[in-house]
Amino acid sequence: MVKRRITAMVPARTGSTRLKMKNLALIKGRPLIYYAIKAARDSGIFSNIVVNAEDAIFSKIAERYGVDFYKRPDCLVKPNTKTDIVVYDFLKKNPCDIVAWVSPIAPLQDGEEVKKIVQYFIKEKLDTLMTVKNEKVHSVYKNKPINFRMNEIFAQTQDIIPVQRFVYSVMMWRSVTFMKHFDRKGHALLSGKIGFYPVSSFSSIIVKKKEDLMLVDYIARAMAGNKNYTVKYDRIIKK
Repeated sequence: MVKRRITAMVPARTGSTRLKMKNLALIKGRPLIYYAIKAARDSGIFSNIVVNAEDAIFSKIAERYGVDFYKRPDCLVKPNTKTDIVVYDFLKKNPCDIVAWVSPIAPLQDGEEVKKIVQYFIKEKLDTLMTVKNEKVHSVYKNKPINFRMNEIFAQTQDIIPVQRFVYSVMMWRSVTFMKHFDRKGHALLSGKIGFYPVSSFSSIIVKKKEDLMLVDYIARAMAGNKNYTVKYDRIIKK
């Protein structure tokens, strides 16, 4: 049986527009990017882990945490640079069978979930995978309902079909499919057989703005200090 080469690619850049130097902002004393590297390493499923960034400062981060570094071309660091092009460039320079984009934006995602995502990708023989959050909430698009009906009794949330919000904590592609699709059409983010993997509520919290960073930092500190959390109830229940 031929062993697959599965690469975890951790993307980073210094020029985040909504939160300056986002990937180096600290959560519980460690930079945001550390948590993606840790999750990839803890999953134990990758052949190698590569930080993909344009600035040499991230080579020091990669060295600090014992992973590889790929210097992205300067032309691929603008805010409007498309993910398809970043992945295509990476695959041309870093050949592998499967590449997983393990994003620093979801620092509460752990290695066990990352492992399950990769296993699902392989089991389902997918070419593309996107992480999503299942939301059992009444939703509309352009003033029209998409998972409930207005002309009948209002459905309970537990009875409606969930909408699936993209999380982007992990995105995966089968390299040969991605490259062929991109060469033919100029894009490949959603190519071949596509699957969606619902992640946990913690994993779905993504860091885009300062408020997101604050929230994740609070949660991470609270979880570290209360690992055996149990639900407690008002004492009136005992009466």
